[in-house]
Amino acid sequence: MIEAGRKENMERVEFIKKKDRLLAMIIRHEYTCEGVKFLTPEDFSQQVAYMHHPAGKSIDAHIHNLSHRNVFLTQEVLFIKKGKMRVDFYDDYEDYMESRILCAGDVVLLVSGGHGFEVLEEVEMIEVKQGPYSGEHDKKRFSGISDENIRIIG
Repeated sequence: MIEAGRKENMERVEFIKKKDRLLAMIIRHEYTCEGVKFLTPEDFSQQVAYMHHPAGKSIDAHIHNLSHRNVFLTQEVLFIKKGKMRVDFYDDYEDYMESRILCAGDVVLLVSGGHGFEVLEEVEMIEVKQGPYSGEHDKKRFSGISDENIRIIG
C-alpha cells in the first residue's frame, strides 16, 4: 500500500513511500522556511537541509573533521535547474509505484527502491551522490513501466 504523497505542514515537501519504507523525498521549488531545517533523518547517508538566511547573516568559517562513515546504499540528490521531467518510482522488487513531474527548482532525494526518468522538456540538472563513483556495477538495470501504465501523482 502506498502512502499518498503528503505535504509537510503544506510546505511542499512530498514523501513517496511504500508502507513504511521511504523511496524518495521531493522538495518543490515553492518550499520555504526560516533558518536551517534538516529534512532527512540523522541515519540517512545523504543529508539534505534547507537554509534561509537574511542578508548580513554570517556563518562562521569552519573545517569539517574527519569522520568515518559506512555507506551501504547509494542515495542520489537531483537539483533540476531547467526544464521538466517525469520520475518513475519503483520498490526494491522493481514493482512500479507511481510517477511525479519535476520542474525547474525542484529537488529530489532518491532514498531507496528504483527509479527511471522521462525528459518532458529539455533538462539541466545537477546530481549529487556518495563517492567515489563505482561505475556501472553500482546499479542494476531493469525494464521500466510502459507509458500507457504511468500514474502521475500531484
